Amino acid sequence: MMKTTFKPRPILLSVGLFFSGAILSVTTLSAAEQETVELPEVEVTADKKSDTKPVKGYNAKRSTTATRTDTELVNVPQAITVITRDFMQDQSMQSIADAVRYVPGVQAAQGEGNRDQLVLRGNQTTGDLFLDGLRDDIQTYRDLYNTDRIEVLKGANGMIFGRGGAGGVVNRVSKKAGWDPVKDLSVSYGSFDHRRITADYGQGLSDELAFRLNAVYENSNSYRDGVELRRYGVTPTFTIKPDDKTEIVLSAEYFKDERIADRGVPSFIGSDSSNLNNRPYRINDYDKFFGNARLSPTETETVAFNSAISHAFDNGVKVKNSTRLAYYDKYYQNVYARSSVSTAGTLQLGAYRDNTKRENLINQTDVTYSAKTGDIEHTLLAGIELASQDTTNKRITPAGGENLGGTVTAENPMLSGIAFNNITRDQKSDFTATAFYLQDQIIFNPQWQAVIGLRHDHLNTRYTDLRPANFANINVSDNLLSPRAGLIYKPTADSSVYVNYSTSYVPRAGDQLVGLTVSSATFKPEKFINKEVGAKWDITPNLALTAAIFKLERENVLAADPSNTGNSILLDGQETTGLELGASGKVTDQWQIMGAFTLQDGEITERQANATAANVINKGAELAMTPTRTFSLWNKYQINDMWAVALGVVSRSEMYAATPTVGQSTILPGYTRFDAAIFAKINPKWDAQINIENLTNKDYALFAHNNNNITPGAPLNARATLNYHF
Repeated sequence: MMKTTFKPRPILLSVGLFFSGAILSVTTLSAAEQETVELPEVEVTADKKSDTKPVKGYNAKRSTTATRTDTELVNVPQAITVITRDFMQDQSMQSIADAVRYVPGVQAAQGEGNRDQLVLRGNQTTGDLFLDGLRDDIQTYRDLYNTDRIEVLKGANGMIFGRGGAGGVVNRVSKKAGWDPVKDLSVSYGSFDHRRITADYGQGLSDELAFRLNAVYENSNSYRDGVELRRYGVTPTFTIKPDDKTEIVLSAEYFKDERIADRGVPSFIGSDSSNLNNRPYRINDYDKFFGNARLSPTETETVAFNSAISHAFDNGVKVKNSTRLAYYDKYYQNVYARSSVSTAGTLQLGAYRDNTKRENLINQTDVTYSAKTGDIEHTLLAGIELASQDTTNKRITPAGGENLGGTVTAENPMLSGIAFNNITRDQKSDFTATAFYLQDQIIFNPQWQAVIGLRHDHLNTRYTDLRPANFANINVSDNLLSPRAGLIYKPTADSSVYVNYSTSYVPRAGDQLVGLTVSSATFKPEKFINKEVGAKWDITPNLALTAAIFKLERENVLAADPSNTGNSILLDGQETTGLELGASGKVTDQWQIMGAFTLQDGEITERQANATAANVINKGAELAMTPTRTFSLWNKYQINDMWAVALGVVSRSEMYAATPTVGQSTILPGYTRFDAAIFAKINPKWDAQINIENLTNKDYALFAHNNNNITPGAPLNARATLNYHF
């Protein structure tokens, strides 16, 4: 007779044990007369994510600027710094120039006292400014009243931004309408009759519609004689969410900026011991205006309409379409120092008026899709950009030209009775761009990632010189390929080491044509190549450290003529190498910091021999406005629920005002400046702060436009702000 042995299978055994336990439990409950056991209540809380203030504190974790997708900064293979709304408010920032003081590798320049002008890794630019990822490149000043944060991407990146993006880009992210209520009113008053008021109001009007309105008015004077500022703006924004997969954001802006174009003080000939380099003339006499403040007005009017429509399909495809239509109307007139101060104490003045009108129409469509090939994850991006820019520009001088002739004394450096009636430039440019781009963000495994992209731009520039005696009509087309490749190694989930290669081109269009002696040869685009190695570490969830070593090469450089003719010249090449360190966030629950340190070396790589003998730029000449060392650190300490204090330091080494030539160079001495602030939380509705700049009342040169237009730094000054949350 056969004997059978039964071996229970694990799954059957598990099921049997489950039912046996269940029967046993029922039996036990019956025996205990089914006694009820009450458990204590547990309250689970979490911070609600605000749709009107997405970033809190000094440390942003994510960005779309670098990749066009929502990406953690630690996974971006390129240096990027985010200036948050909290940091801007704590610093009482008034401008883009204020913000970039705490960005490694970035300097502000004077911009002739009529525009934002930045130096990113040794490259001066007025065109690499964006708003919500769309170009905003008129030469003017931007206010921060409607800015939620500023994202600064360093190094060439034509793959994302197309033309421009050479030394980097500055992208302002607008405040957005949402369902988290915003009801803020701020009033500030300070030294030199600084007077400013801003309002920020927003709420949900229904489950599908939210509204927000931001407005600003400022009427201020300056530490510089005769210099004043008046500006006002309003931006209404609507967010529409017909369902949980669709979002429509509509906004408009009217903004007007009126001020005196202040080009600072000149230099003084041979003022150092070697008698080779000039220095700023009497920088301690910071209030003296050289020229005529009353005859140096500048005004810009901006009218813009923006839309962003996004939708997520059920199959994982996401589509976003963004449009910006902007009209800019600007003029500036100035009477300014055109030469250095001679040993006899005299100098020459110059004068002109410049008018620009521009219309920008830009449309971008991005399609993203997440996919897997085996164990490899992909975030795919495909996009198209269509852009049109029409610009007219006219320059008018006195009858004898921009150089007024004769001299004035440095003790009384003023001329009046100047008539502007001689048209020296009258030009028009029509620029169109059609671009296609592809990008893949690849996750090979938890340790290795990559970002690979390629963009093709078809650009067409049509230039016309409208002066009858100089009439010219030039039509130039370019087809440009901009690759980008980055490899990321992640030792841990919150750290990364990366290498990156990227390129960008700057074609001649709009402001790039101003001052050029135009011919077909001068339309050849500038090319930029960025090579970078870096590391990022979120040392805690609220504190981030970054480091980058870079080499940025530039070919076919368009630069200001150091002879101060008002024209531009073409250089064969330049190169900037450097080290950038950054820190942002909370060191402890009470202590927040924002810091930046840069070591860099920028130089001309080929001798420029096309200028006059006195203005030859030799190989190895240092780049303008590119100091070897910069350092900034802001510390805010929360003493208790009511009081907080802050201390900041801003420092840089000496730098050249313009790329030095055989004939002339001007050095801006290095400086270290200390700032401070006190904060008081009076009650839930009221808070106040006092910001103090230049605590030691140091005399220093802040920045320059060329050898003889140097802006003195402001003396000791303070600004008080009262905030009401209703």
